[in-house]
Amino acid sequence: MLQNKMNLNKHIMPLLKSLLLIVIVLPLAVLSQSTIADTSFLKMNSSQKAHTQTTPHDTVVIQSARLGIANYYLLGKDNFKRQALFPFYLRGKDWVKLGAYTVVSGAIAFANQPIKTYAVNLRQNNPGIATVSRYVTRFGDPYIKYMLGAGLAAGLLSKNPKLETTTLLASQAYFIANLLGGAVKILTGVQAPFYTDPFTHQTEPVFRGPLYVFKKTPDGEPLRLNNYGSFPSGHTYSAFAVATVFAMQYKNKPIVPIVAYGIATLVGLSRLTENRHWAMDIIPGALLGYYSGRQIVKNYRRFNKEKRWHKKKSSSISFNIQYTNNQVRPGLVVRW
Repeated sequence: MLQNKMNLNKHIMPLLKSLLLIVIVLPLAVLSQSTIADTSFLKMNSSQKAHTQTTPHDTVVIQSARLGIANYYLLGKDNFKRQALFPFYLRGKDWVKLGAYTVVSGAIAFANQPIKTYAVNLRQNNPGIATVSRYVTRFGDPYIKYMLGAGLAAGLLSKNPKLETTTLLASQAYFIANLLGGAVKILTGVQAPFYTDPFTHQTEPVFRGPLYVFKKTPDGEPLRLNNYGSFPSGHTYSAFAVATVFAMQYKNKPIVPIVAYGIATLVGLSRLTENRHWAMDIIPGALLGYYSGRQIVKNYRRFNKEKRWHKKKSSSISFNIQYTNNQVRPGLVVRW
């Protein structure tokens, strides 16, 4: 039996490595192909831009605008504020959706233990699934960082402003997901499915709150935050946030949303088979990531439409000479 498992892994490993290379390189190769729509923004003169922005094709122009360092910071700061304070930006229908998602997540919570048992058994009894799960889960972290770096490099080298900008927006989605997701983990303090609480001697999905982790075990050892940071799934949060950015920016290329959301979904499922999260952690993580990505892309387009970008201040120095009261007075004018 052990020999069969070793032989199976021997055949699966090369296949997984080849698949990993294809998943990373192929989409980037497709996206890096410059098209007229992607590069037209940079080639237009000012009068053409003004004319184009009043036509039905203004969406193309908005999607192709590039981000500089100052604008990246400006947009990122606004995105973080809007997502951190999202309840203040909700409207009537948004509250209804939020309530529906809460009910669904609460219903899934009742199946946490059965789903955990099924996922763990599935992994233990199928070496192929165990190997795939171990690799897929890394797309949530750290592979996602490598993909963003490769995407940015591909955009710069191929002089494709749309790919460059999309990757930068996706990086904002990744950073914000990690910051806000980490904050929620601390506040909720949900016990992880792989950890047995030293006080109750139970492995259960309990919300312990932000102060529980500061307690010490009966042996005097401090509790680890990692053991009480199950909700929400950070890998799923990040994967869906990045996937949504690419899916929205490249919705005209059907393969991109399919690949992006396909990988993100597999990442979420792998967190169950790896026994790192409860089922109730996955759905909220996916929803948070989805709406995070949508907010970032929509806010980017709004900034373009309203021309809210950082404007470089022009500075100049000029000399002048004035003649007043029968006197010649030299002057120096500095503008900044």
